[in-house]
Amino acid sequence: MTELKSPRTGDSIFVEDHASGLKIMIYPKPGYRSAYAVFGTRYGSVNTRFKADGELVSVPDGIAHFLEHKMFESEEGDAFAKYAKTGASANAFTSFDQTCYLFSCTENFEKSFEILLDLVQSPYFTEQTVQKEQGIIGQEIRMYDDSPDWRVMVNLLNALYHNHPVKIDIAGTVESIAEITAEKLYQCYRAYYNLHNMVLCVAGNVDPGEVVKIADRKLKPVEKVTAENVFPQEPDGIVQERVEQRLAVAVPMFQLGFKETAGVQRVSPEKMVQTAVLLEVLASKASPLYEELLEKGLINTSSFGSEYFEGPGYAAVVFAGESRNPDEAAAMIREACRKLHETGVTPEQFSWAKRAVYGRTLAMLNNTDEWHRENNITNYRRRRDIAEQIMQVLDCKFDPNQVGMFLWGKIPEKYADVEDLTEKILHEARVFITPGFIFGSNGKRYIRISFVPRMRK
Repeated sequence: MTELKSPRTGDSIFVEDHASGLKIMIYPKPGYRSAYAVFGTRYGSVNTRFKADGELVSVPDGIAHFLEHKMFESEEGDAFAKYAKTGASANAFTSFDQTCYLFSCTENFEKSFEILLDLVQSPYFTEQTVQKEQGIIGQEIRMYDDSPDWRVMVNLLNALYHNHPVKIDIAGTVESIAEITAEKLYQCYRAYYNLHNMVLCVAGNVDPGEVVKIADRKLKPVEKVTAENVFPQEPDGIVQERVEQRLAVAVPMFQLGFKETAGVQRVSPEKMVQTAVLLEVLASKASPLYEELLEKGLINTSSFGSEYFEGPGYAAVVFAGESRNPDEAAAMIREACRKLHETGVTPEQFSWAKRAVYGRTLAMLNNTDEWHRENNITNYRRRRDIAEQIMQVLDCKFDPNQVGMFLWGKIPEKYADVEDLTEKILHEARVFITPGFIFGSNGKRYIRISFVPRMRK
């Protein structure tokens, strides 16, 4: 195990190139109550064409996100039910180029950690369970189609990219997920869920030696399998300058993107940091642009921001916000970019922007126990109360002594089945509630409410 010690902060990160092929990174925080673990693979929604065993494979759009859903199931039952017994908060997300599984806990770390390691190594798909998942993800897709913030991002990507699959919704379409089979899921799993293609990160109240011991017990060496990603040729230019979609929002939402030429590999950490400093100068709350936009009433303080959006084969700088005059806001952003390109960054601007980025990064790595208590206890209770209120409004019966990150409720007899209720809520209130039947026949008259929204990006 290698120790990487920061001379400026004194913090240490331990790196273990495990015998299984997995890279493990451990960030111990003595004195903290909580522990966190993230198990990720370099596999996301853009990986729809690849070479495996010398064969070119094409799979349906949305299969990476679909696979993420299915990994929580096993022959022994739902992983969320296991986490509920340990008291851990678990979740997962699929982005354009990665899929991650995670949990946090204040006790029972070893057991929760074992569940995570087993979960990622134990795929279990059948045609029956795949068909059930197609229904639930189809509902999720329809819900996101009505989400303004999601639609504005998808529209931007479709305006920027001609051919690259980054322009495809992470969850795919109702039509594309209908083509997913258990065989195709296993094919993608074998190609990308290889331990040599994965990274495990653990932080908080943990002992690095104990983490490795658990990994030694649960992870066995595997043969390295490398899937070669295949992307279509992408022109340098954009598709169109403007896309507009009308949805029911109080204030129009906008995103403005500047497309870069990108290679098949991700950009270097150095460029990521350089871009972060540049965006701090250009569009942070300390920038002249931000102050001018705010003074003219073109943005609000809570919604405006910028990011460097990049991955294999795609890269763009994106500005986003809410504005009653998005055209004027976009024109001011373009003009600020033009001026900065002409004048460059002054030494004074570079100095304060560098300090701001460094301080923000350091703060993220050193959240206090108070921060964790607010997010893991106070927010949990707040969300739990809301979930119980929803159950009462829907006249569903539930056990108030349930633990974990989900609340289960039995639907009233007036509904023929659970889908009858969830579809009614989706179409009338634009709220997605998970029907229990996707977790097995015992859940056919139950709904499940999560306290944490599923992350898709």
